[in-house]
Amino acid sequence: MKAFLVTGGAGFIGSNFIPYYLEANPDHIVVNLDLLTYAGDLRNLAELNGHERYEFVKGDILDKNLLNELFAKHQFVGVFHFAAESHVDNSISGPSAFVETNINGTFNLLEVARNHWMDGPGQLKAGKEDHRFLHVSTDEVYGSLGDTGLFTEETPYAPNSPYSASKASSDFLVRSYHHTYGMNVVTTNCSNNYGPKQHNEKLIPTIIRKAISGEPIPIYGDGKNVRDWLYVLDHCKGIEIAFVKGLSGETYNIGGKNERNNLYIVDKICSLLDDKKPSSSGKSYKELISFVTDRPGHDRRYAIDATKIENELGWQADEDFESGIEKTVDWYLNIFG
Repeated sequence: MKAFLVTGGAGFIGSNFIPYYLEANPDHIVVNLDLLTYAGDLRNLAELNGHERYEFVKGDILDKNLLNELFAKHQFVGVFHFAAESHVDNSISGPSAFVETNINGTFNLLEVARNHWMDGPGQLKAGKEDHRFLHVSTDEVYGSLGDTGLFTEETPYAPNSPYSASKASSDFLVRSYHHTYGMNVVTTNCSNNYGPKQHNEKLIPTIIRKAISGEPIPIYGDGKNVRDWLYVLDHCKGIEIAFVKGLSGETYNIGGKNERNNLYIVDKICSLLDDKKPSSSGKSYKELISFVTDRPGHDRRYAIDATKIENELGWQADEDFESGIEKTVDWYLNIFG
């Protein structure tokens, strides 16, 4: 069986990806390397306990010796690189962790993969010709849009937070390893993900958690910041398609074509909760909405043009926002009660 390394697989997107990937690829083994920082939780992968084609390793992508040991032991034919510090607020208060993990960690992975798969620039080792490194990134590297327009793969990078700057740096490192060494790499840049297993600090879980606890629901600024929302399983399918069908050295934007502002998001979730779990007060959860001081450097609008991955690789999102958010609310109600 072929072995694949997934970094950060105990986080939100990774923990949705691994069960999906193992079911879709019955002849593949997945090794999940995760440091289990606050954002990683093995309970997200409880369904894989005892799975014969899955192995968890607690470790850091900054630990080059560990990476070399894992590559030597498992002879990985592919890497899915999810591991990243990803919360913008945290990058504002403590940017150094983002530089270490997102830039230096990505560099370590690229170096170890290159040394195990290649003899030199343009020289792949025998039997390593199809080995591939897939780097998972974000649309935040493109900066902020006005009222119109979409991010394409040709949009110039203009990161506005330490988080997005660190991801932009990692994207450039991946690109450089293709153009300098001929390494087989693919990068995906996604819009805002939502769905099961997302960390409580993120917008949608926060809205649900605060509402059912009867606490004020915090919304930044005027609530009119717009994001393109992508259901996490649709993203996972796009990552797999990009890995299998994508051209080496290419970048593919993955977006849900679901532009919604935060006011719409909170209103929709509160309406669903009003129907599914009415408040004991008899009032709508919407009365808990509370506007708070905006985040520094808060980008106004993101929106992705996913035409390239749709037309060239055949990917399409299965969920629209209305179907995906109802599934998401149902999942969190099971968790939060």
